[in-house]
Amino acid sequence: MKHLIVIVGPTAIGKTALSIRLAQALGAEILSCDSRQFFKEMSIGTAAPTPDEQAAASHHFVQQLSIHENYTVGDYEKQALALLDSLYQKSDIAVLVGGSGLYVDAVLKGFDAFPEIAPEVRQEVQQQYKNHGLPYLQEQLKKLDSNYYDKISTENPQTLLNPQRMMRFVEVCLGTQKPYSSFLNQEKIQRNFTPIIIGLEAERSVLYDRINRRVDVMMQQGLLEEAKSLYTFKNLNALQTVGYREIFEYLDGSLTIETAVENIKTNTRHFAKRQLTWFKRTPEVTWFDYTTDSKSIVEFIQQKITENAHSL
Repeated sequence: MKHLIVIVGPTAIGKTALSIRLAQALGAEILSCDSRQFFKEMSIGTAAPTPDEQAAASHHFVQQLSIHENYTVGDYEKQALALLDSLYQKSDIAVLVGGSGLYVDAVLKGFDAFPEIAPEVRQEVQQQYKNHGLPYLQEQLKKLDSNYYDKISTENPQTLLNPQRMMRFVEVCLGTQKPYSSFLNQEKIQRNFTPIIIGLEAERSVLYDRINRRVDVMMQQGLLEEAKSLYTFKNLNALQTVGYREIFEYLDGSLTIETAVENIKTNTRHFAKRQLTWFKRTPEVTWFDYTTDSKSIVEFIQQKITENAHSL
């Protein structure tokens, strides 16, 4: 029986460190599922695994793309499943780690198939967002797919504040002339592995302190210089993310650097809260305090693998 050990949780909680320890203990390789760490130009602001960390265990999907490449969750699903098929020929266990819930779901459950959207439609939606902000996207979704707008307003209102998700909803509606929701809940394909999902958590005050300290470290490591080198490309999709947007506002002259750094901390805390909301809705997750010894988690995983084998 093949198993996929999935490590989820909010940013700055220690997922990377745990994934390496588990990979070493279980003889497994790691698939990153952090959509911000895919891009090679964004190492500091995404807290990508360091060269030493990548040397400690085999990593995949880390800094394999350029910010100039268009890469979708559907692309990730296909490539991750193909890689897993290859890895399972060598070992019965692989590790998936990351805080991007949509990408985790794509690997575990399959992703609803959407038609290709013409680049000009995507560019037009991006330009309208740039000109008119989130209210434009919200009004468009309300008009083009009122049922889905009402659903996320009730069940996950934070999504309405996520520009990337909202632009995607609107571009699908406009590009297909069909409601976004009409492509959801298609029949999912069964996977050839059994997931064991581990969640890391901490008291909110502890998590927020870890986030604040991580941002300070990023600034010391050269986040400002990294963002400066990417400033010309600030409108690219990959760079519409916390840590870069705020520095770009400073470079635009609309914020002081001190305010930009404080905004990064605030927005990262909000992001972590959204991540927790997403993963707490997944009943299959077994939650551990972030200080739990990795040996205890390995023992839990080995027990689950044994139980799964006996249930066959």
